[in-house]
Amino acid sequence: MSVSSRMEESSLLCLLFLISLLSCSTNQARLTVSPSRSQFFKGGFVSLSCEEDDSSAGWTLRRNTSKQQRTQCGDGWGEEAGSFCNISYTDPLDSGVYWCESREGAISNMVNLTVSGGSVILQSPVLPVMEGDDVTLLCQTKTTPSNLPAAFYKDGVFIGKEATGHMTIRHVSRSDEGLYKCDISGHGESPSSWITVTGKPTTTAPPGTTALSTTSSLPPDSSVLQLVIRLLIHLVVFCPYFISTLLMVSLYRHRASGNDLCASIPPTQPEQGWDMDEEYDDVTTEHHF
Repeated sequence: MSVSSRMEESSLLCLLFLISLLSCSTNQARLTVSPSRSQFFKGGFVSLSCEEDDSSAGWTLRRNTSKQQRTQCGDGWGEEAGSFCNISYTDPLDSGVYWCESREGAISNMVNLTVSGGSVILQSPVLPVMEGDDVTLLCQTKTTPSNLPAAFYKDGVFIGKEATGHMTIRHVSRSDEGLYKCDISGHGESPSSWITVTGKPTTTAPPGTTALSTTSSLPPDSSVLQLVIRLLIHLVVFCPYFISTLLMVSLYRHRASGNDLCASIPPTQPEQGWDMDEEYDDVTTEHHF
């Protein structure tokens, strides 16, 4: 096989390999929550949606709670409204982990929602916070204004008291990750919620994909498990594409070998010793006048 043919084969192999990888990674979705917070009072309203890059993937909203595992919206909880799943009356039994899942088994980011039957909740970001941004925490009661003095805790350690019930963490870093809760004297304590801090992206990504690289609202151990599951899913999906790539390359090599064989056959040449002038003399009659 010639050098140019080998180069063409290598280029084709690389192109098909990249196409296969893209086919495995582009079908993604992002779970959003409205209102965008991680804690809700009993009897509240919450709407969840799977923002999908490819509607043909058939994304379904699922959840794990203390009572049920991998149930989907409409199966005893929530009401489907187009691409949204609405929980019109939240209950402590709705506390759990929510995510979007495609027909092929791919999963989106996961969010941890808590529904409190008490009188105090902590309003904190449900999605990861970008490193360097500011984060505002609000300690809220169910029946009174939200400007009551509140004490705030991180990982069970007191971190400050604010007279207005608001605490702002400036320029968050990885060290600010943890479990946060608050307490209002005379009203009670809120549940704890995990706040995740992610690093800023180093490369520019197409619109709608940046958030997918920072998609975890769970503690680090759960994030690692999620990444492992996603990797296994991508490997399973990749196998058919890889096999088809090998078949196409094999066919290309076979056809290229056939072309080289044809090119190696020299054109028909006159037999050695055959004299054109001699033949011309044999067929020419000399005339004398």
